[in-house]
Amino acid sequence: MSSTENNNNNNNNNTQQPGLLGAHVQYVKGVAEETIGNVTGSKEWKASGAHDKGSSVDVMKALGEQRDSNKDGYGALEEQAGHLMGCDGMKKEGAESKPQ
Repeated sequence: MSSTENNNNNNNNNTQQPGLLGAHVQYVKGVAEETIGNVTGSKEWKASGAHDKGSSVDVMKALGEQRDSNKDGYGALEEQAGHLMGCDGMKKEGAESKPQ
């Protein structure tokens, strides 16, 4: 692999991680909005929350498919975070990236 190809791969990994983190943040935001909508009875808040959750799940799935869990995973830490957040993708990718 040339150094240019290697740099391009490193750049792709660096830009992917903030996207994955941003998608998780957007999901949590959606959950909060939906909760506010449920408590207040606001259809707008519920709809906004559902939209944020749905679009963030799409982004997380797409990025997860591109991710090499052997190189890009966080292992047991990611798996635990997945359990805490109820995120099956994090649980799966964390389990796959644990050192053998």
